[in-house]
Amino acid sequence: MPRKDFLDEMIAERTKADPEFPALLDAAVRRRQLLEDLVAEREALGLSQTIVAARMHTSRSAVARLESVETNAKLSTVERYAAALGKKIN
Repeated sequence: MPRKDFLDEMIAERTKADPEFPALLDAAVRRRQLLEDLVAEREALGLSQTIVAARMHTSRSAVARLESVETNAKLSTVERYAAALGKKIN
């Protein structure tokens, strides 16, 4: 049986306080993966953060923050980012 680590303990503690926490965590992980895929797509398309920012009507620094792993972006923001790449999230 695998040993529980700090993350497992933290998830169990948060789940005890809020039974919906696992679903929220799962949604955040899916958004992060989607954003990572979109960043790869942006790079493959040869688009700069500046171009994407202009298409999103925001700043390049906001796009850089969005692309960093330190953010927990709203789905609506990820959808705007995707639209700036000519993509649509289903």
